[in-house]
Amino acid sequence: MSRINTVAVIGGGVIGAGWAARCLAHGLDVVAWDPAEGWQQRLRASVENAWPSLTRLGLYEGASLERLRYAQSAEEACAGADFVQEAAPERIELKIALHAQMDAAARADVPIASSTSGLLPSEFQAKCAHPERVLVGHPFNPVYLLPLVEVLGGKDTGAQALDEAVAFYEFIGMHPLRVRTEIPGFLSDRLQEALWREVLHLVNDGVATTEELDAAIAYGPGLRWSIWGTCLIFHLAGGEGGMRHMLEHFDPSQFPWTRLEPPPITQALVERMAQGCEAQAAGRSIKELERLRDDCLIAVMQALRTYRVGAGEVLRKNEERLAAQRKTRP
Repeated sequence: MSRINTVAVIGGGVIGAGWAARCLAHGLDVVAWDPAEGWQQRLRASVENAWPSLTRLGLYEGASLERLRYAQSAEEACAGADFVQEAAPERIELKIALHAQMDAAARADVPIASSTSGLLPSEFQAKCAHPERVLVGHPFNPVYLLPLVEVLGGKDTGAQALDEAVAFYEFIGMHPLRVRTEIPGFLSDRLQEALWREVLHLVNDGVATTEELDAAIAYGPGLRWSIWGTCLIFHLAGGEGGMRHMLEHFDPSQFPWTRLEPPPITQALVERMAQGCEAQAAGRSIKELERLRDDCLIAVMQALRTYRVGAGEVLRKNEERLAAQRKTRP
C-alpha cells in the first residue's frame, strides 16, 4: 500500500468523518470536502471526538489530526488523491453527478469508492469516463471502529480496482467482504432491514417499547452475532446434526412469527419511536452516547481478540501490523 498516501473524503457527515478519522489514525493524509456551510468545524469536532478511541487501539506512525486538510471543491480534493472515498447523501442523481466530477478530477488509476448503503455502482458509473475504477466500499458506523466494509463493483468495474480497494481497506484495519452479486442493499443492510421492519411492527402494534426490543438483542443474540453471525450460530443450535437438524425441526415456514412488510410510517409511529429512544438516552448527548458506545465496542473486540474470532481476529492482525511497524522505527 506504499502508493496510497493521500485519501480524498467527499462528504463530511457522520460516515465521512469516520473515514477521515480511520485514515488519519493509520498515518495517511486526508483531504476532505463537503458543500455544507460550516462543515470544516463539524468534521474536525467529529474526528477529535473519535481520536481517544483510536489512540486506545493504537496509532500508526505519522498519525496526526494535523494531516486533515480541507478542499474548496470535490475536484480539488480528488486531484491529488491516491484513493477517493465518497460519503454523500443517498440520492442517485447526486451520486451520478458527483461521480462524474470525481472521475474527471482524479488520476485514471485511482479507485473511487462509494459509501452508499444500497445504491448500485452500475447506476452511478453512468457518466464516468473511467467506470472501471468506480466501486462500492460500504462501511458501518462508527467507521473508525467497526471493521466490516462491503466491497462490490458494477458492470464496468475492473478486477484491479476491486483488488486495490480490498488491499487498502485491509491496510486501514478493516475486514473487506466481497459482495459477488450486485444487489440492492448488499448483504448486511438487507439483514438489518429485515430486523428493523419487525421492530417497527412491534412498536407500532404496541407489543413492546424500543428499550425492550433493544434489550432483546443486546443481552442475547447480539452477543452471539458478534462472534460468527446467524448461520454458524444456528448450525450449533442443531446439536450434532448441525444445520440439517436445525432446519428439520425449525422450518421458518412453520413459525410465521414475523411480518417483513413495513408498517406505514405514520407520525404517531415516528413519535413513539423517537420518544422511546429519547427515554433510553436519559438526557445524555449524542456525543456522550457515541463515546460510551465506542468504549463498549472496544471492550467487546478486545475480549473476542483473546479467542481469535470475529472482529477480535481483525483487531489482533491490526495490532500485529502496528507492532511490526513500531519495531522498524529508527
